[in-house]
Amino acid sequence: MATVGILIETEDGAVKDANFGVFTAARGAGDNTLVALMPDGSAESAKEALGQYGANKVVQLSVDGGDPAASPDLMARALAAAIERYSLDALLGLASARGRDMLARLAAFMDLPLASDCISVDLAEKTAVKSHFSGKTFATIKMSAAVMLCTIRPNAIEAQKAPADAAVEQYSAAVDDPGWVKVVQVKKEDAGHVDLTEAAVIVTGGRPIASADNYRILEECARLLGGTIGASRAAVDAGFAPHSMQVGQTGKTVSPHLYIGCGLSGSVQHFAGMKTSKVIVAINTDKDAPIFEKCDYGIIGDLFEVVPVLTEVLKEKL
Repeated sequence: MATVGILIETEDGAVKDANFGVFTAARGAGDNTLVALMPDGSAESAKEALGQYGANKVVQLSVDGGDPAASPDLMARALAAAIERYSLDALLGLASARGRDMLARLAAFMDLPLASDCISVDLAEKTAVKSHFSGKTFATIKMSAAVMLCTIRPNAIEAQKAPADAAVEQYSAAVDDPGWVKVVQVKKEDAGHVDLTEAAVIVTGGRPIASADNYRILEECARLLGGTIGASRAAVDAGFAPHSMQVGQTGKTVSPHLYIGCGLSGSVQHFAGMKTSKVIVAINTDKDAPIFEKCDYGIIGDLFEVVPVLTEVLKEKL
């Protein structure tokens, strides 16, 4: 039995759904005590949602006389204090931009190893599984440190409910800010935009999309499915999409429940960034495209014909 902390991420005061898969990983065989650490001030409102996935304790984490939101290094020190306060055997978080940054700073501060972007963990054995060599293989990493630090790839672990009576607690850490970094402004994506790395559904367009305007065809389909759009490196290099939309080895690594690839050849570099998708659908005019060897469902056809038909069917069904 272990006591496991989970660093919770929120968006506009609401707990991100991607956190719940981390809870499933943290529960292990079901006998672990789960401590949710919330630095944003919404512990009370998040209590019910977190309790549905096994949180035994929801901690409102703050700093005496400091603002951790303005200093990631101060936040890392607060997390270190929380690890000691609650005798945590492990701390897990999302492999998001924020999670990777925060746990890396924490690992450096506490001189602990960190396994990042994991697709599974075994807390009893202190092992973590993550992809290596551009997704060609998976490695199982054994960690011997007193505290196990891991970030979990969003959507890599299916969230399963396990209701528990969650208690809310306030904890203010008495730590000092080293003053190395100060956050002065946060620029967010447009309202309604789903973060690519956390999206449950992604519709991606390759070079055959031909122009930036043509992504509107994919956007409507993705919106109906509650997802977002991505792009291949070829489409980004051609100027059809920004790098923030790129999926692949040199872009973002994603693990949605549904990945629809439109006009993608299925290169090794692209596949490395989305191979852990639960269901892969490929749309391509070339019946010999490599992606048809890697997908769950394949449609031989023109994306400009297939996607509008799919969109119309979704409008009728949803």
